[in-house]
Amino acid sequence: MRVAFRKMHGIGNDFVVLDLRDGAPAPTPALARALADRHRGVGFDQLVTLSPAEAGSGADAVVGFLNADGSPSGACGNGARCAALLLMEESGRDSVALRTEAGLLTARRASDGLITVDMGPPRLGWREVPLAFEADVDAPPLSTPHPATAVSALSMGNPHCVLFVADAEAAPLETLGPALERDRLFPERANVEFAQVIDRGAVRARVWERGAGVTLACGSGACAVGVAAMRRGLVDRRVAVRLDGGTLTIEWPETPGAGVLMTGPAATVFDGELSAGFLAGVEAA
Repeated sequence: MRVAFRKMHGIGNDFVVLDLRDGAPAPTPALARALADRHRGVGFDQLVTLSPAEAGSGADAVVGFLNADGSPSGACGNGARCAALLLMEESGRDSVALRTEAGLLTARRASDGLITVDMGPPRLGWREVPLAFEADVDAPPLSTPHPATAVSALSMGNPHCVLFVADAEAAPLETLGPALERDRLFPERANVEFAQVIDRGAVRARVWERGAGVTLACGSGACAVGVAAMRRGLVDRRVAVRLDGGTLTIEWPETPGAGVLMTGPAATVFDGELSAGFLAGVEAA
């Protein structure tokens, strides 16, 4: 048995996409870890799966995400754009709906070949993030020492910890990122973003992703950075978030209950097949 896959990326945040709509079994955490190995597998930040949507659900497909360590990820903005691109190319339509663990996400083609995904409204209650105990999400009591001038905690379908710093380039991403991911305040771990406000229209951000480590970009992380900066009055309601791999535009309309709109590119790198030998090796491990 051989399994087809597609390698895709959104500004360097890379994915392996498995289409399960023909009844193929869902990947195990062990398979995800083996595929994520950039030397012995294919390599990715997240594994994206497409499953059939229930009739009448309003979705074109059910989209799931697994991190490189095999753990589930409730949301993945760049992965959602890649899934949307695949479905748009397949259907010839300019808009699609994705059923995810974070809810129903709508996506549409934007100008210049970009894709906009409505990531839904941010979740700002301490239970929604979630935090381990009741605390102010705009001043969360982290047990991990850090250099930030301000910290915000919120969920974009997965938990985020946004730290505002004077210089994002100098942030100790590789050392502080994993410590903050597993801070006792976050029972489900957290994605960690170091954000530097450039001006009213731009923020520089670097990301440590829960279950993946340092990544070139994170769509839900860019949304979290944008929302946190907007809530503090540091930027306008439309802002460019400059990540290591490129820039995403984040817009959060002031309409009550409005979702966060994320716009950026998505690209297919290649299509391939996992060999029977590779799959047998995973099963035998």
